[in-house]
Amino acid sequence: MKKNSLIAIALVIFISNLSAQTKIIDIWKGNVPNSIANSNIHQTIDSSGGWVKMINVTNPTLEMYLPPKDKANGIAVIICPGGAYSVLAILHEGKQVAQWLNSLGITAFILNYRLPNDATMKDKSIAPLQDAQEAMRIVRRHATEWNLHPSKIGIMGFSAGGHVASSLSVHYADKVYETSDSTSARPDFSLLIYPVITMDSSTTNLWSRISLLGRNPTEKDVKYFSNELQVTKNTPPAFLVHSMNDDAVPVVNSINYALALHRFNVPCELHLYQSGKHGYGMGKSTNTESSWTTACEKWLKMNFF
Repeated sequence: MKKNSLIAIALVIFISNLSAQTKIIDIWKGNVPNSIANSNIHQTIDSSGGWVKMINVTNPTLEMYLPPKDKANGIAVIICPGGAYSVLAILHEGKQVAQWLNSLGITAFILNYRLPNDATMKDKSIAPLQDAQEAMRIVRRHATEWNLHPSKIGIMGFSAGGHVASSLSVHYADKVYETSDSTSARPDFSLLIYPVITMDSSTTNLWSRISLLGRNPTEKDVKYFSNELQVTKNTPPAFLVHSMNDDAVPVVNSINYALALHRFNVPCELHLYQSGKHGYGMGKSTNTESSWTTACEKWLKMNFF
């Protein structure tokens, strides 16, 4: 058996064991808004290529990971894995991140958001934002029950997941579905790791743009989903990480978002690393980009612990 196949099998077993320890929460009770029934689309976990990803997500969920009781501090973070709006990198940008957050005493939620698809959605562009808004509302509604502080709930995203997270940060009050109550969907902070921020064709990740908006989006949609253009004084504080040599998502995505936050006097911290390129998750190399988790921990402690 090939080495990559053995690794893939081991990863699937690892994920299965982790999932058995979590609480799985359906984002939508009953009918999923903006959806089209399609029996030909099947949500699955795929391990080809030696890395684990979720594909064809049509039933969005939150996976809840609890920290040790003696460490729990009432802070919560909703994690949005990346994958160019085509797949979800649920291990190195999901479950491994949840474990790290748990080690800091933070309750982690992985958001398996819907992947834009014209075959299963009436308007694919707003489906991830709908899921993110409702995910934030779910966590905030249950804050007392889950021993969480309702004003210390953040959103975190990697790559295209960073676009989901930043979209929620700027469009949290937009009415993109019928809500059941007045619970706020505003994150109290965002953690954006090599994020897609813009939909401008000159600086975006083109595959993420095509997946979300199609090949010929309107100028209105491009502007709406270019989150650096949507920042206001009420946008939540942000911690950003990007590598200067990122060959998938240009570093100006993070730079321009940070500058927009600065213009509105929104607290922000931006870490630019010489190397790392893209998709390194928690960071496993000996280079400087692997230290972002230490910087992030310090930022969280300075502002929210």
